[in-house]
Amino acid sequence: MIRPMQARDKAAVMALIRATGMFTEAEAGVAEELIDVYLGDPGQKDYSVVVVDEGGGAHNGREREGAGSGGGPVAYMTWGPTPLAEDAYDLYWMAVAPAEQGKGRGKALVRWLEDEVRGRGGRLVLIETSSQDKYRPTRQFYINLDYREVARVPDFYRKGDDRVIYAKYFG
Repeated sequence: MIRPMQARDKAAVMALIRATGMFTEAEAGVAEELIDVYLGDPGQKDYSVVVVDEGGGAHNGREREGAGSGGGPVAYMTWGPTPLAEDAYDLYWMAVAPAEQGKGRGKALVRWLEDEVRGRGGRLVLIETSSQDKYRPTRQFYINLDYREVARVPDFYRKGDDRVIYAKYFG
């Protein structure tokens, strides 16, 4: 179900990013840049991208033959180690296709990331988002997954739009 993104997934992932209505064109552009870094340089270690594949796929991070043939990606996440921080990881971008929202796809991605981080000896996952009203459900989603607001930078993105940072520590 959750597997590494492949080049063949890019169009579907970009379509679902835009379909959410949550990403500005500039944000969608940055999300695409990170996808391109991931797909274009398999040796880089800064960004990893995974998808929830409607057609199945391996849970262990290796793709099964034919995965994605039943419909393709319905959610995606970009994540990676936090630069200059020991054993900390960032969840950079995540999106779930509108028709798939409320079905546990986002929760599955976050839980998958937490398992990955723990498996790597990680101690912390950081997530940042916007204070805009349209992101209220997003912020509540992270709170429901036991993330705590640890910082807020007023007027960060633009006047009246704070940067809100959530964290979860692992013992």
